[in-house]
Formats: sequence, C-alpha cells, structure tokens
Amino acid sequence: MRADSTTTLRSLYPSIEPYASERLKVPGGHEIYVEQSGNPVGAPIVFVHGGPGGGTSPIQRRFFNPAKYRIILFDQRGCGKSRPHASLDHNTSQHLVADMEAIRQHLNIDSWFLFGGSWGSTLSLLYGQAFPERTRGLILRGIFLSRQRELDWFYRGGTSSIFPEAWARFCGPIPEEERGDLISAYYKRLVDPDWEEDRLTFAKEWSLWEGSTVTLVPDEEQRAHSVDPVFALAFARIEAHYFKHRSFLEADNQILDDAHKLRGVPTTIVQGRYDAICPPTSAWELAQAMPWATLKMVPVAGHSAFEPAIQHELICATDAA
Repeated sequence: MRADSTTTLRSLYPSIEPYASERLKVPGGHEIYVEQSGNPVGAPIVFVHGGPGGGTSPIQRRFFNPAKYRIILFDQRGCGKSRPHASLDHNTSQHLVADMEAIRQHLNIDSWFLFGGSWGSTLSLLYGQAFPERTRGLILRGIFLSRQRELDWFYRGGTSSIFPEAWARFCGPIPEEERGDLISAYYKRLVDPDWEEDRLTFAKEWSLWEGSTVTLVPDEEQRAHSVDPVFALAFARIEAHYFKHRSFLEADNQILDDAHKLRGVPTTIVQGRYDAICPPTSAWELAQAMPWATLKMVPVAGHSAFEPAIQHELICATDAA
C-alpha cells in the first residue's frame, strides 16, 4: 500500500509495557539491555535501533501488532540501558552482530524478523548476511550502507547544502584547518582524555547536527532530545568511533557485495524521498542488488521513522510480514 492523499495513514499501536526485561552479559565487559513485549508465543521480531549509539525507547514497541509479535528491543553496546555507558571498548560491528546472535540463542528463538532503520538497517543487513538461516525477514528504513560516499554526504558536502545554518553551527567549534575531516576532528574531542572537560559540549553539537536534519519538517522535540546529556554523550562518542573506523567493515562496498547471501529472505525497504541523512540512492542500489526485495519510496518524507507516511509504510510492512 502506498500512502497518498486518499490513504488513511496508519497510526502506531497502543502503548504497551514489557513482560520481561534483563541485562545479558556478553564478552568484553558489556551488559546488554533486552526487553520483550507483546505476545510471548508470537512471531519474534527484533527492533534494531539506529546511531550507532541511539538506544531504544518505549514508543518503538508500537510499530508491531502486540497480538501477533513477540517484540524484542535491545540497546547496543554503550548506549541506552546497556552498561557501561558510552563505552567504546570492545565495541565494533562484529561485536554487535555477535550480541544479536547471543540474544537470539538466550531467548531460545529459532529465527526472527529484523526491523531496522538508518544504522539499524546496516546492522540488520550485517546480521542477516552472517546468519541468513536465522533471518525470517527484513523490514528496513532509511538505508545506510556505511560507505565512504555516505559519510562524505553527511559530514562533508551533501546535507550541508540543504541545512546550511545547522552545518555552520556544527562546524563552528572546530578550527578551520580541521574542517576538512570533521569526523576525525570530533572523534579526537570526544575520545581524547585531553578534551574530557569539553567532551559533553562537543557531544551535544555532534548530536544536534543529526537532530536538526532528521525530519522533512523541523521537529523541535527531536532537537531537544538530541542534546539530552546522557543520550548525546553515548550517541556522539559511539557514532564518531564507528565512523572514524568505517564501521569496522572489511571493504567499502561489503554490504552490497554480500547482498546475495540474503537471497530468498523476504525484504521490505522503506525510504523517504527527501531523506537528507541517508539519501535514496543507497536504498535504490540495495534494491537492485536484492531484486527479490520490495522498495517503498515514500514521496513526501525525510529520514525519521515517525514521519507520518514512513510510519504508515512500516506498520503496513509489519502487518503483512
């Protein structure tokens, strides 16, 4: 179903509370927060949050019919309710994929659906390519393949032309001679002990840049959330850590090159036409590499999962899975 002027847009399912929550100990000294809600004997579906470092929130349970699904949310290493907070130690894509598999095994799930947007789409694809036999289906949004061209778009010369005032603020704290590589400049200030006193200030600016560009229509609530100190510190440190290290991928085009490993896995891709963070070209290229996938290009939407037409398509996808 495509949302248009004659379509009644789907709204989120009602609020629900978890029936179980815990912290799962994983190698490297991390404890991963895992919660379950919905139907304990329903089809398992795991919400793979963005960032990296974004964490989960209760509203994310509401993309899924609670009578149909066993809804699993978890906070990736270093963020949300996982511990230690904002830690970069033993925190790589490979660790996160291993954590997901540990969660699946711990919960005695044979196979599950993966639902992920932005960085969550990256991690869902990486997990699915590592464990296709455990992947019942993929519902992906705002595709990010973690290639250099995508990082350059957001941190060098793409999004800046659409949001020049937010870009000027993002660049402002960095000396002009370092602005050619803002990821490295911010990474140094977010990680180096010499910058610890000012770390939160830089974390807030890193997070606000994304919070200012995530929706088609400006969202002041999103901007305010992005500078919450606890959220911003984990989000900025972990994102800069991953992007500085190219998400710890073996090759720039790794995810597209390995798309064939997902052959036969039902996949829906939902992409905002005017996504300024993860532009539609990545979703298009992924759909070309996965011709069995369904691509839903949402005509009037940006990046956020909560923009009305994207939310509609995601709920239609979970209902249909």
